[in-house]
Amino acid sequence: MAKLSPKIAWTPPPTTETTDYDETASTETGQKPRDFDRTRGAPGGKLKMTLGLPVGAIMNCCDNSGARNLYIISVKGIGARLNRLPAGGVGDMVMATVKKGKPELRKKVHPAVIVRQSKPWKRTDGVFLYFEDNAGVIVNPKGEMKGSAITGPVGKEAAELWPRIASNSGVVM
Repeated sequence: MAKLSPKIAWTPPPTTETTDYDETASTETGQKPRDFDRTRGAPGGKLKMTLGLPVGAIMNCCDNSGARNLYIISVKGIGARLNRLPAGGVGDMVMATVKKGKPELRKKVHPAVIVRQSKPWKRTDGVFLYFEDNAGVIVNPKGEMKGSAITGPVGKEAAELWPRIASNSGVVM
């Protein structure tokens, strides 16, 4: 008959109260900060927002590169879910083609950044914001603009993530 080992009572290790957020930071509502809601692998980390431009959407090109309309063919940094169209919001980089504009820009795939969307989204301070139209700018893969000026306002989310867009924009909202 095999000899049984003596039973040892298990005790949990000593716990120290740790949290994944700064307890000294407080908001007006008394909730913890929303830094843990960062998603989609955007550079610098981007907070969650309502995505208003799915694949297949056509948006205006609001720079002076010569393009008029951009057709979204994919969104960078979006994971997949069965039967869900990938979608982007303000500040997201997308791959787009030019539908109207200079012939040398058409029939090619360009990276672009969304700077305005007409679908309302909620910011962390509780404000709901939306623009009159959907618009984007053509950039290179590093985020430098092809054009030199932006017409119309630019969302703060895009300006914070892409400094070259912020420097070329007139109004940041």
